[in-house]
Parts: sequence; C-alpha cells; structure tokens
Amino acid sequence: MLTVATFALLLSTPPQAAAQAQAAASVQADSPGARVMTPELVAKLRGVSSAVMSASGTHVAYTLQVQRKPFVDEDGPAWTELHVLDLANGESRPYVSGKVNVSGVSWTPDGSAIAYLAKREGDDGRSLYTIPLAGGESIHLLEHEGGINGYSLSPDGTQVAFLSREKPDPRVKELAGKGFKAEIFEEELRYSRLWIAPLSGGEPRQLDIEGHVSGVQWSPAGDRLMLTVAPTPLVDDSYMKRRIRVVDPSSGRVTARIENAGKLGQIAWSPDGKRLAFISGEDINDPMQGRLIVVPVTGGEQVDLVPNYEGHIAGVIWLDESTLVYLADEDLHTRIGEVAVDGSARRTLVEPPGPVLHGMTASRDGGALSFIGDTPEHPNEVFVLRGDGGTPERMTDSNPWLADVRLAPQENVVWQARDGLELHGLLIRPLDEAAGRSYPLVVQVHGGPESRYDDGWLTSYSLHGQVAASRGIAVFYPNYRASTGRGVEFSKLDHGDMGGKEFDDIVDGVDHLIETGLVDRDRVGVTGGSYGGYATGWLTTRYSDRFAAGVMFVGISNQISKVGTSDIPEEMFLVHNRLRPWDDWELFLERSPVYWAGDSNTPLLILAGKDDPRVHPEQSMEMYRNLKLRGSAPVRLVFYPGEGHGNARAGARYDYNLRAMRWLEHYLVGPGGEKPPTELDYPLERGEEGPPEKVTTASDERG
Repeated sequence: MLTVATFALLLSTPPQAAAQAQAAASVQADSPGARVMTPELVAKLRGVSSAVMSASGTHVAYTLQVQRKPFVDEDGPAWTELHVLDLANGESRPYVSGKVNVSGVSWTPDGSAIAYLAKREGDDGRSLYTIPLAGGESIHLLEHEGGINGYSLSPDGTQVAFLSREKPDPRVKELAGKGFKAEIFEEELRYSRLWIAPLSGGEPRQLDIEGHVSGVQWSPAGDRLMLTVAPTPLVDDSYMKRRIRVVDPSSGRVTARIENAGKLGQIAWSPDGKRLAFISGEDINDPMQGRLIVVPVTGGEQVDLVPNYEGHIAGVIWLDESTLVYLADEDLHTRIGEVAVDGSARRTLVEPPGPVLHGMTASRDGGALSFIGDTPEHPNEVFVLRGDGGTPERMTDSNPWLADVRLAPQENVVWQARDGLELHGLLIRPLDEAAGRSYPLVVQVHGGPESRYDDGWLTSYSLHGQVAASRGIAVFYPNYRASTGRGVEFSKLDHGDMGGKEFDDIVDGVDHLIETGLVDRDRVGVTGGSYGGYATGWLTTRYSDRFAAGVMFVGISNQISKVGTSDIPEEMFLVHNRLRPWDDWELFLERSPVYWAGDSNTPLLILAGKDDPRVHPEQSMEMYRNLKLRGSAPVRLVFYPGEGHGNARAGARYDYNLRAMRWLEHYLVGPGGEKPPTELDYPLERGEEGPPEKVTTASDERG
C-alpha cells in the first residue's frame, strides 16, 4: 500500500520512475528511523513548561508536561511533573511525578529545597509545598481557603506572601440549592487578595490592597513587596490595566505607584533593591509588551534601555546593580543581549539563529542561565548557558523516540507584499519531496495578531506541521504585518484595518510559493485558531477562489457581534481596531467573513470550544448558518463541550488533530466532493500509534 507522499509522487512521474520511487519508499519504510509524524505521536509529545536555575548555579528545577493517553487515562489536561536537573553530571530525575499538576516552582532562599504549588490528596485547593533537593517526601507548607494562586518566599525564609481569591458567599450556594441560580454578568467578581503568613506557624494576615492582585515579589532585603494590580478581575483589565505597586509589608501602605504605559510583562528587582526592571508596551496602543524599562523603586523617570528596537524583549535578569541581561524575540529567532542600567554598553551575548529560547532565569552570580528552548527537531527542553560568549546547551531529552521519526525540512521564507513591505515566515516542505513537481499547501495562520511563528518546533494538535508534511503537503507559517518580533511600528500596522492588508499579506505569500513552483495553485488550504480562525473565515469567503479547503478554529466571523460577546472588547479597541462599531458600522460589517458568505465556494470545517469566553461559540454558529444557507460548498460545525479558547483535554485535542487533518487531506489530496463521514477512526483506541507511513487509498481526481 502507498503513503500519501508516495501516492502524490506517482501521479506526476512516468511509470518507470514511479515504480522506482515506490520501491525506494518501501525500503525506507522498513529501515530504522522510518516512522513519520502522526496524530498518535503528537498525542504523546512531552514538553518542558518552566525551568528555574538555582542560586548556586548547580541545578535546574523544571516542570514537564505529560499528556494523558486517550482511551487509557481519564480524560483531562496534561499532567505537570516536577523534575530536577543536576548540572554537575547532566542527569535529571523526577521529584514529583505521576497524576500531579505542579506550578509556581521556585527555590527556597537557602537552596536546600524546591517550593511549588499543587492540589494534592486531601487539599481543598492549591497548597504550597517544598521538597528537599537531597530527596525525600514533599512537606505541606501552607494551605488557605480558596487556594493559593501565587506566592513569594521572603529572602530570610521566615515568611511567605501569597495570593488567594476571596471566599465565595455561602448564601449563593445555599440559594442555588433552592433553585435561585441567577448570575449577574461581570458584577459578581471574586478578587485575588494579598496575604502574608509566617512559616513557623501562626495565622496569615491580609493586606488591604485596592484592586485585583495578580503578582507578588519580595525585595532582595525583604523590606518591600512589588505587586501587579488590576482594577478588577476582568480579563480586559488584566490585559490593559495591570500596574506596578510597591508596598510596605508591615503596614500594607503603598509606597510607590509605577504607571507602566501599556501591557505589562516580567518584572525584576535590582540586587540592591533600588530599581525595578520591567517589560511593558511602549504606549497604551502597543499590542505587545516588549520594551525594557528601568525605573527607581520609589517611582520617577522610566528609561527605555533599548529604544526603537525592532524586536520584542521577552525576558530580563539583573547581573548586578548596573548590568542587565535580556532575552528578545527577533524576527524568527531569539537574541540574548546585555545592557547597562543607563542604556549604554549594549552588546550581544548570543546571536541568532539557534534554538528558540524562552523563560530565562539565572544563578545568583549570573554565571549560569537556564532557558526553555525548542528547535525544528524537538519541542521545549531545558537549555543552559554557562560562561560569557558560550552557546546554550540542550540538557534534557523528553521525547527520545523522536530520534526515530523522519522529519521534513523547515526553512525561512521571505516575500514582498503587494504594497512593497517585506515579510517573513516559515515553510515545512513535503517529506520525500520530488524535484520539479508541485504540492498541496496548508497555510497555518497564527492568532493574536500580536504573536509570531519562530524557527522552532511547529507541530502540535492544532499545528499540522510534520503530520501534513509526512502526507505530501507543504505547510506555510506566515508572519503577516502586525506580528511581533519586528518592533512596535510593525506590530501596529493593522490598526484600524482588521482583516485588510494583514490578510492580503497571506495571499501574497501563497502567490510567492506558487511562483517558486512548489505549490499547486488549485490545492491550497488554510487553517488557524482565534485571529488565525478569523483569517481562515476571511480567506475562505472573501478570497474563496484562492482556497480549496479551510479549517476554522475558535475564529471570528462577525466583527460587530464579536465586540458584544468577547471578554476582551477593550483590548480589541485599544491595540487593534482603534474604532468602536458605532464609529464605522460599515467597516466592521465589511471586514466580517459572514458578509462575504454569499461568495464562498470553499469547503469549511468549523471547530470551537463550547465554553469559549474569548471568541464566543456564536461566532462559529453564525459562520456555519450563513454558509449552510448559501449552500454552495460543504460546511460542518463541531463543538467541544467543556473546552474554551483552545482545547486543553487529551480527547478533544486528539479528535481535533484527526478531524482537521482528514478534512484538509480530503479536499487537497483526496477525492473532494461530499463531506467526509462524521465518524472518526481512532488508532489509539486500538492501542496503535499508526503505521510507519500513513496509508491511504484516496485518489486525487484533480490529478
């Protein structure tokens, strides 16, 4: 039987060459390393989700996400385990593993133990634990009614500042039991409050801080607390109105109010406690926090240390009182740089390209840095950089079986938009590509749009990457205008123009790939989630003649009703639309995919979380209903109960991967025509990870 890749090759080669290609593929499929990526293998991928360097620079504590096994485990999100890496010998071992969900990992001040949050057996909510570095059982350090959402250990190890949600009103539960279940929308809010507890025993005390507290850090001397506070717990406020407050832990008095200009990212105390470094938006209309700011801890002038940087700062640490190290997203890669506290003496420590790095932490002396990093060959792992001018070294291997999987080549793509703007993206070429022939293409559009694709691992339950490539389909990841990684000005190029030039950029990128000869113009599909789902809806209606299939995930279909049903209407206004619907009803209507539904002839699969607060499921219903009424192309709507803005549970992820891939393959490689059946075959139900090569009997009637 033939693979999709081999089958597609046979369609365009002479009989004798086709026979040789089939024989070669058969030999390769039986050789070591012949497996290709399948949805079943995607369902078992593990990845590092956080990594924290010890103050001594000798160990890294990290969390590992372990996916549940569909049809074996109870359905749910991935488990999160705690592991520790010993840098002396490079060995890693689990400390808290199994059916656990560990978060908030940090080192105790003396470095003898790792602290973490988890809800374990007997806990009503998340509690604070420590586990000795030397090994042994976890110690239950603190619990609090309502659970612990975040914490910071005092430098002397005697106190913990922690965050906990307000207790629900018991009368609400009592009334609900009697049938009174009315919910007052956006008014019955439970705030996160700040508490301080002695670790030697005793009652915690609450500090009276105005607003919703989402973050806390002790100062190096333990005499102050740095807080992040929003006016309310509403998501819109957490995005756009989180600000920095410095507090006296004894009295709860706010000693400084630092008004960052826009969105807020990481914050770090200087070693002498005199300054704060933080990552912020340039202004309230900046779509992404990415400017590196230093300010006196008493308030005052805020200094941008890397002004006009055509990238986005993603992480910062202090080497000493006068020097900072920053991690930056720059185009498709990452850069590590150093800068003085006054903005001078800026230099690069690690040049791109290389592994795509996130989550930088450091030893006390700055001699060792830890990161999470990924590459086109593997998902997130722990990386460590030791010494000035070195190279980040990969220290863990969470998916050793990947060494036996053949992966298609990944490369950078540069093209020019119709207005002359240079744009960048990534391309995964078809596995076993034959010279001189054209292939189907899937365009994978990122969300945000304040996001980007980087030159790392690009395969997951909703990113088709290596799975599609193994089936003879190229996959294109465009960073259209308004993507991050290229500075503030570039990220604002969509303002007041939603669905305009930004989505034209995607079409121009497809045209570029067609011109290279790689892509068959008649077999182009598009998919994406959230804003990428919006792009999918737009391109399969407004540009229906260009796309043969689409898979729209938690996507926007009506810009007018989106404003009225989303939990981030203010964020949409401030950093994207820059208009209210009543400012230009016609623009909001014309930039809605449903407006163009009458022009659509593209088969569209629509998938959505049934409990999505960001892009309400009615957006998917509107798209489905209008296209069904149009009746000119197959359309299907699939809801995932219990899922929100993206699927979290193992079953829903696996189902999505199979369902979306089947739809795209059916219309780009297979027979097309009527919709594929609603039922799916689940190889994992039979305990299979799929054959070494994907087998198909589909015929491509378009040749």
